[in-house]
Amino acid sequence: MPRGSPGGLPAAVGGPSYPDGVRLLHTSDWHLGRSFHEVRLLDAQARFLDHVVDVVRSERVDAVLVSGDVYDRALPGPEIVELLSTGVTRLVDAGAQVILSSGNHDSAIRLGFAADLLARAGLHIRTSVTEIDRPVLVGDAAVFAVPYLEPSVVAPALGTEDVTHTGVLTAAMDRVRAAASAHPGPTIVMAHAFVAGAATCGSERDITVGGAASVSPRVFDGIGYAALGHLHGAQRLTESVRYSGSPLAMSFSEAGHTKGSWLVDIDAHGRRNVELVEAPVPRPLAVLRGQLAGLLADPALAWAETAWCQVTLTDAARPLGAMDRLRRRFPGTLELAFDPPPVLGERRTYAARVASTATALDVCCDFLAHVRGGTPATDEERALFAEAVEGGRLASGATADEGRARHPVRGVA
Repeated sequence: MPRGSPGGLPAAVGGPSYPDGVRLLHTSDWHLGRSFHEVRLLDAQARFLDHVVDVVRSERVDAVLVSGDVYDRALPGPEIVELLSTGVTRLVDAGAQVILSSGNHDSAIRLGFAADLLARAGLHIRTSVTEIDRPVLVGDAAVFAVPYLEPSVVAPALGTEDVTHTGVLTAAMDRVRAAASAHPGPTIVMAHAFVAGAATCGSERDITVGGAASVSPRVFDGIGYAALGHLHGAQRLTESVRYSGSPLAMSFSEAGHTKGSWLVDIDAHGRRNVELVEAPVPRPLAVLRGQLAGLLADPALAWAETAWCQVTLTDAARPLGAMDRLRRRFPGTLELAFDPPPVLGERRTYAARVASTATALDVCCDFLAHVRGGTPATDEERALFAEAVEGGRLASGATADEGRARHPVRGVA
């Protein structure tokens, strides 16, 4: 059966899948509770967790690693907490240990509640700097989960004066290496950080501190596998240092991503094999650009009729009712922008262009055409403006008359 395909899966098999190594599923940035342009993703996130349970069963995964940003916000709603509770219970029942670390979106204290008790059932949660040198043993492998480290908060606890991401993560990895020396098997590290050389996208929260937002991949030298979280695109920095990316797209900048998780086999000697298990796509993303008439008529865009769409119109004049017309063909249009071509030869500012306008009504109509990309006011719009201008004139005149009555000018009868 192809990896990641649903249905017809064998029953769970407990214990290590391989006597001389371990099989891990590296994922991160679930962002449970996130919305996509005000569209709730909770149902799609539930389907992703169904998929992960299927993969654990079909591929006999020993441990699922979630490298931070489990939730999208520090105070998740009850149904979001319930989704995580149900999901991790099913993963443990399917035969895997589950290791969660906190990211910059999570509340470390709330996520880490009852961690010692939950570890007895196979759910291991790491949210504190004091726990980074305490591994979770998966077969012969030692998994060290490093949560997101806020430099100004954790630098004193790590004994470093370098209050940057590089400084605190380097100090954390020194502790990990010291603790790993007591374990003869392979070492796996989970970390939530921005590692230099990786590609970013528009849905990630900036963690820049003091001008030093990224760390070198060399921080993880000598580690059997570094399972990274924070960036939302799946990518390989070195053979042993990878981001899994988020399982669902969270911005249109991710339209070209292949979402999924890394299935990682590591033997007792640290040799690894890594494959991407693609995640189910609830709805594709389409980034469309062009003139309205062309987009509505192009048969090659039939696939986008079932996608979430970001549309940029390049018409010289902003079309009337553009969003309604787009949604008749592309019902999933969520974002609309206008980028008309520049008007050659027009160097005057808007103020200069209306300076010689004869009447207030003309100023109003010209302004409407200006903000609408050149589309002139209709007769109905011009009539509404005329009514407003006349109403304003009458109100202004009445106010002036009232002022003169209260404060008559001397010498005037």
